[in-house]
Amino acid sequence: MTPPDPQPDQQPDQLRLLAVHAHPDDESSKGAATMARYVAEGARVLVATCTGGERGSVLNPAMDRPEVWERLPQIRVEEMAKAREILGIEQEFLGFVDSGLPEGDPLPPLPEGCFALVPIEEAAAPLVEVIRRFRPQVITTYDERGGYPHPDHIKTHEISVHAFEAAGDPDRYPELGEPWQPSKLYYHMSFSLDRTRALHEAILARGLESPYEEWLANWDPARDVSHRVTTRVPCAEYFEVRDAALIAHATQIDPTGRWFACPIEVQQEIWPTEDYELARSLVDSPAPEDDLFAGIRSQVGVR
Repeated sequence: MTPPDPQPDQQPDQLRLLAVHAHPDDESSKGAATMARYVAEGARVLVATCTGGERGSVLNPAMDRPEVWERLPQIRVEEMAKAREILGIEQEFLGFVDSGLPEGDPLPPLPEGCFALVPIEEAAAPLVEVIRRFRPQVITTYDERGGYPHPDHIKTHEISVHAFEAAGDPDRYPELGEPWQPSKLYYHMSFSLDRTRALHEAILARGLESPYEEWLANWDPARDVSHRVTTRVPCAEYFEVRDAALIAHATQIDPTGRWFACPIEVQQEIWPTEDYELARSLVDSPAPEDDLFAGIRSQVGVR
Protein backbone atom coordinates (compact mmCIF):
# COMPACT_ATOMS: atom_id res chain seq x y z
CA MET A 1 0.00 0.00 0.00
CA THR A 2 1.24 3.50 -0.80
CA PRO A 3 1.48 5.62 2.37
CA PRO A 4 -0.63 8.79 2.49
CA ASP A 5 0.97 12.16 1.98
CA PRO A 6 2.72 13.48 5.11
CA GLN A 7 0.60 15.44 7.53
CA PRO A 8 1.64 19.10 7.89
CA ASP A 9 3.44 18.53 11.20
CA GLN A 10 5.43 15.54 9.94
CA GLN A 11 8.57 15.36 7.86
CA PRO A 12 8.61 12.55 5.29
CA ASP A 13 12.15 11.58 6.35
CA GLN A 14 11.48 11.59 10.12
CA LEU A 15 11.70 8.44 12.20
CA ARG A 16 8.65 7.86 14.38
CA LEU A 17 8.32 5.38 17.26
CA LEU A 18 5.08 4.51 19.06
CA ALA A 19 5.33 2.76 22.43
CA VAL A 20 2.10 1.23 23.73
CA HIS A 21 1.85 0.81 27.51
CA ALA A 22 -0.80 -0.21 30.02
CA HIS A 23 -0.37 2.32 32.85
CA PRO A 24 1.54 5.49 33.73
CA ASP A 25 5.06 4.44 34.88
CA ASP A 26 5.26 1.45 32.50
CA GLU A 27 6.87 3.66 29.86
CA SER A 28 9.65 4.55 32.30
CA SER A 29 10.42 0.98 33.39
CA LYS A 30 10.35 -0.58 29.92
CA GLY A 31 12.25 0.97 27.04
CA ALA A 32 12.69 4.45 28.49
CA ALA A 33 16.41 4.72 27.70
CA THR A 34 15.71 3.57 24.13
CA MET A 35 13.09 6.27 23.73
CA ALA A 36 15.38 8.94 25.19
CA ARG A 37 18.12 7.91 22.78
CA TYR A 38 15.90 8.16 19.73
CA VAL A 39 14.50 11.52 20.86
CA ALA A 40 18.07 12.80 21.22
CA GLU A 41 18.77 11.61 17.68
CA GLY A 42 15.82 13.58 16.31
CA ALA A 43 13.07 10.97 16.12
CA ARG A 44 9.52 11.61 17.24
CA VAL A 45 8.47 9.28 20.03
CA LEU A 46 4.89 8.92 21.24
CA VAL A 47 3.68 6.85 24.18
CA ALA A 48 0.09 5.63 24.09
CA THR A 49 -1.00 4.86 27.67
CA CYS A 50 -4.05 2.62 27.69
CA THR A 51 -5.33 3.40 31.20
CA GLY A 52 -4.88 6.01 33.90
CA GLY A 53 -3.66 3.55 36.52
CA GLU A 54 -6.73 4.37 38.62
CA ARG A 55 -6.76 1.04 40.47
CA GLY A 56 -3.05 0.95 41.14
CA SER A 57 -1.49 0.92 44.59
CA VAL A 58 0.83 3.35 46.33
CA LEU A 59 4.09 1.40 46.22
CA ASN A 60 6.40 4.03 47.70
CA PRO A 61 6.14 4.01 51.53
CA ALA A 62 6.97 7.71 51.65
CA MET A 63 3.83 8.44 49.60
CA ASP A 64 1.49 6.09 51.48
CA ARG A 65 -0.66 8.84 53.00
CA PRO A 66 -4.44 9.40 53.04
CA GLU A 67 -4.26 12.57 50.96
CA VAL A 68 -2.30 10.71 48.28
CA TRP A 69 -4.79 7.86 48.11
CA GLU A 70 -7.63 10.39 47.81
CA ARG A 71 -6.06 11.98 44.73
CA LEU A 72 -4.27 8.97 43.30
CA PRO A 73 -5.81 9.07 39.77
CA GLN A 74 -4.96 12.76 39.34
CA ILE A 75 -1.52 12.35 40.90
CA ARG A 76 -0.69 9.61 38.42
CA VAL A 77 -1.59 11.94 35.55
CA GLU A 78 0.68 14.59 37.06
CA GLU A 79 3.50 12.07 37.46
CA MET A 80 3.10 11.03 33.83
CA ALA A 81 3.47 14.65 32.75
CA LYS A 82 6.76 14.93 34.66
CA ALA A 83 8.13 11.71 33.20
CA ARG A 84 7.05 12.77 29.71
CA GLU A 85 9.03 15.99 30.05
CA ILE A 86 12.13 14.20 31.35
CA LEU A 87 12.12 11.72 28.46
CA GLY A 88 11.32 14.37 25.84
CA ILE A 89 8.50 12.28 24.44
CA GLU A 90 4.92 12.91 23.40
CA GLN A 91 2.20 10.99 25.26
CA GLU A 92 -1.55 10.34 25.06
CA PHE A 93 -4.01 8.44 27.23
CA LEU A 94 -6.31 6.11 25.29
CA GLY A 95 -9.03 6.58 27.92
CA PHE A 96 -9.63 3.11 29.33
CA VAL A 97 -10.08 2.32 33.04
CA ASP A 98 -7.45 0.35 34.95
CA SER A 99 -8.52 -3.25 35.61
CA GLY A 100 -6.49 -3.64 38.79
CA LEU A 101 -4.40 -6.71 39.61
CA PRO A 102 -6.70 -9.48 40.91
CA GLU A 103 -5.46 -11.17 44.08
CA GLY A 104 -6.74 -14.15 46.02
CA ASP A 105 -7.61 -17.81 45.48
CA PRO A 106 -9.85 -18.03 43.64
CA LEU A 107 -9.23 -14.76 41.84
CA PRO A 108 -12.10 -12.29 42.05
CA PRO A 109 -13.88 -11.19 38.85
CA LEU A 110 -12.55 -8.12 37.07
CA PRO A 111 -14.43 -4.85 37.65
CA GLU A 112 -17.22 -4.10 35.22
CA GLY A 113 -16.19 -1.72 32.45
CA CYS A 114 -12.45 -2.13 32.99
CA PHE A 115 -9.93 -2.19 30.13
CA ALA A 116 -9.37 -5.94 30.20
CA LEU A 117 -13.07 -6.63 29.61
CA VAL A 118 -13.54 -4.29 26.63
CA PRO A 119 -14.05 -6.31 23.41
CA ILE A 120 -10.90 -6.34 21.30
CA GLU A 121 -12.44 -4.62 18.28
CA GLU A 122 -13.58 -1.71 20.48
CA ALA A 123 -10.45 -1.61 22.63
CA ALA A 124 -8.11 -1.41 19.63
CA ALA A 125 -9.99 1.43 17.93
CA PRO A 126 -8.31 4.36 19.75
CA LEU A 127 -4.92 2.84 19.02
CA VAL A 128 -5.73 2.41 15.34
CA GLU A 129 -6.64 6.10 15.25
CA VAL A 130 -3.35 7.05 16.92
CA ILE A 131 -1.36 4.92 14.47
CA ARG A 132 -3.06 6.47 11.46
CA ARG A 133 -2.56 9.98 12.79
CA PHE A 134 1.01 9.62 14.11
CA ARG A 135 2.16 7.20 11.38
CA PRO A 136 4.95 5.37 13.22
CA GLN A 137 7.31 3.10 11.37
CA VAL A 138 7.95 1.15 14.59
CA ILE A 139 5.70 0.08 17.47
CA THR A 140 6.84 -1.41 20.79
CA THR A 141 4.62 -3.24 23.29
CA TYR A 142 4.49 -6.32 25.55
CA ASP A 143 4.61 -9.98 24.59
CA GLU A 144 1.64 -12.36 24.77
CA ARG A 145 2.14 -12.78 28.53
CA GLY A 146 2.13 -9.03 29.09
CA GLY A 147 5.66 -9.12 30.44
CA TYR A 148 3.96 -10.22 33.64
CA PRO A 149 0.38 -11.47 34.00
CA HIS A 150 -1.47 -8.24 34.74
CA PRO A 151 -4.75 -8.27 32.78
CA ASP A 152 -4.09 -4.76 31.43
CA HIS A 153 -0.66 -5.76 30.14
CA ILE A 154 -2.09 -8.78 28.36
CA LYS A 155 -4.84 -6.62 26.88
CA THR A 156 -2.24 -4.07 25.78
CA HIS A 157 -0.45 -6.81 23.86
CA GLU A 158 -3.69 -7.91 22.25
CA ILE A 159 -4.76 -4.47 21.05
CA SER A 160 -1.24 -3.66 19.84
CA VAL A 161 -1.11 -6.72 17.60
CA HIS A 162 -4.68 -6.13 16.44
CA ALA A 163 -4.02 -2.46 15.64
CA PHE A 164 -0.70 -3.19 13.91
CA GLU A 165 -2.55 -5.49 11.52
CA ALA A 166 -5.67 -3.34 11.14
CA ALA A 167 -4.24 0.18 10.77
CA GLY A 168 -3.05 -0.38 7.21
CA ASP A 169 -6.26 -2.03 6.00
CA PRO A 170 -8.67 0.46 4.36
CA ASP A 171 -11.58 -1.90 4.96
CA ARG A 172 -11.11 -1.89 8.74
CA TYR A 173 -12.06 1.09 10.88
CA PRO A 174 -12.68 3.27 7.80
CA GLU A 175 -13.94 6.09 10.02
CA LEU A 176 -10.59 6.43 11.84
CA GLY A 177 -8.47 8.14 9.19
CA GLU A 178 -6.31 7.26 6.24
CA PRO A 179 -4.69 3.82 6.49
CA TRP A 180 -1.11 3.59 7.68
CA GLN A 181 0.91 0.38 7.92
CA PRO A 182 3.75 0.37 10.47
CA SER A 183 6.81 -1.56 9.36
CA LYS A 184 7.90 -3.29 12.57
CA LEU A 185 6.41 -4.47 15.87
CA TYR A 186 8.62 -5.26 18.86
CA TYR A 187 8.08 -6.81 22.29
CA HIS A 188 10.04 -5.64 25.34
CA MET A 189 12.46 -8.33 26.54
CA SER A 190 14.76 -6.51 28.96
CA PHE A 191 13.78 -8.49 32.09
CA SER A 192 15.54 -11.68 31.10
CA LEU A 193 17.34 -14.35 33.07
CA ASP A 194 20.60 -13.71 31.20
CA ARG A 195 20.57 -10.00 32.07
CA THR A 196 19.57 -10.51 35.69
CA ARG A 197 22.21 -13.18 36.25
CA ALA A 198 24.94 -11.08 34.60
CA LEU A 199 24.14 -8.07 36.79
CA HIS A 200 23.93 -10.28 39.90
CA GLU A 201 27.35 -11.80 39.28
CA ALA A 202 28.91 -8.42 38.53
CA ILE A 203 27.58 -6.96 41.78
CA LEU A 204 28.89 -9.87 43.82
CA ALA A 205 32.29 -9.60 42.09
CA ARG A 206 32.51 -6.03 43.38
CA GLY A 207 31.87 -7.17 46.94
CA LEU A 208 28.38 -5.66 47.04
CA GLU A 209 25.07 -7.15 48.11
CA SER A 210 22.96 -8.17 45.14
CA PRO A 211 19.27 -7.21 45.01
CA TYR A 212 18.65 -10.13 42.64
CA GLU A 213 19.39 -13.07 44.98
CA GLU A 214 15.73 -13.79 45.73
CA TRP A 215 14.62 -13.18 42.12
CA LEU A 216 17.10 -15.72 40.79
CA ALA A 217 16.29 -18.30 43.46
CA ASN A 218 12.60 -18.18 42.49
CA TRP A 219 12.99 -17.71 38.74
CA ASP A 220 10.93 -20.10 36.65
CA PRO A 221 13.15 -21.06 33.68
CA ALA A 222 10.06 -21.80 31.60
CA ARG A 223 9.15 -18.11 31.72
CA ASP A 224 12.56 -16.82 30.64
CA VAL A 225 12.66 -14.76 27.44
CA SER A 226 16.42 -14.64 26.83
CA HIS A 227 16.22 -16.92 23.80
CA ARG A 228 13.64 -14.65 22.16
CA VAL A 229 15.79 -11.52 22.03
CA THR A 230 16.52 -10.40 18.47
CA THR A 231 17.44 -6.76 19.03
CA ARG A 232 19.70 -5.07 21.57
CA VAL A 233 19.62 -1.26 21.47
CA PRO A 234 22.72 0.43 22.97
CA CYS A 235 21.44 3.19 25.26
CA ALA A 236 23.60 3.14 28.41
CA GLU A 237 24.21 6.88 28.31
CA TYR A 238 20.46 7.37 28.78
CA PHE A 239 20.08 5.12 31.85
CA GLU A 240 20.17 8.18 34.12
CA VAL A 241 17.36 9.76 32.11
CA ARG A 242 15.41 6.50 32.42
CA ASP A 243 15.87 6.47 36.20
CA ALA A 244 14.86 10.11 36.56
CA ALA A 245 11.67 9.44 34.60
CA LEU A 246 10.91 6.43 36.76
CA ILE A 247 11.45 8.39 39.97
CA ALA A 248 8.99 10.98 38.67
CA HIS A 249 6.30 8.33 39.24
CA ALA A 250 6.70 8.89 42.96
CA THR A 251 3.63 6.91 44.05
CA GLN A 252 4.87 3.82 42.21
CA ILE A 253 8.62 3.77 42.82
CA ASP A 254 10.63 3.84 46.04
CA PRO A 255 13.88 5.64 45.11
CA THR A 256 15.64 3.79 47.94
CA GLY A 257 14.25 0.40 46.94
CA ARG A 258 15.55 -2.62 45.09
CA TRP A 259 14.85 -1.14 41.65
CA PHE A 260 17.84 1.21 42.08
CA ALA A 261 20.06 -1.09 44.15
CA CYS A 262 22.27 -2.06 41.20
CA PRO A 263 24.81 0.74 40.65
CA ILE A 264 24.19 2.47 37.35
CA GLU A 265 27.85 2.16 36.35
CA VAL A 266 27.54 -1.63 36.71
CA GLN A 267 24.48 -1.64 34.47
CA GLN A 268 26.23 0.54 31.90
CA GLU A 269 29.28 -1.72 31.80
CA ILE A 270 27.68 -5.16 32.04
CA TRP A 271 24.41 -4.71 30.12
CA PRO A 272 24.42 -1.43 28.18
CA THR A 273 21.36 -2.25 26.07
CA GLU A 274 17.59 -2.51 26.23
CA ASP A 275 16.41 -5.67 24.55
CA TYR A 276 13.50 -6.57 22.28
CA GLU A 277 11.98 -9.32 20.19
CA LEU A 278 11.11 -8.43 16.61
CA ALA A 279 7.60 -9.89 16.40
CA ARG A 280 6.46 -8.53 13.00
CA SER A 281 8.46 -7.00 10.18
CA LEU A 282 7.60 -5.83 6.70
CA VAL A 283 11.17 -4.75 5.92
CA ASP A 284 14.45 -6.58 5.46
CA SER A 285 16.22 -6.43 8.84
CA PRO A 286 18.05 -9.69 9.62
CA ALA A 287 18.60 -10.51 13.29
CA PRO A 288 20.50 -9.82 15.40
CA GLU A 289 19.85 -6.08 15.29
CA ASP A 290 21.05 -3.11 17.31
CA ASP A 291 18.48 -0.58 16.05
CA LEU A 292 14.68 -0.60 16.10
CA PHE A 293 14.78 1.30 12.82
CA ALA A 294 17.04 -1.21 11.06
CA GLY A 295 15.78 -1.65 7.52
CA ILE A 296 13.78 1.58 7.73
CA ARG A 297 16.40 4.33 7.82
CA SER A 298 17.36 3.88 4.17
CA GLN A 299 13.71 4.05 3.13
CA VAL A 300 13.20 7.45 4.75
CA GLY A 301 16.67 8.80 4.02
CA VAL A 302 17.86 8.85 7.65
CA ARG A 303 21.08 7.26 8.89
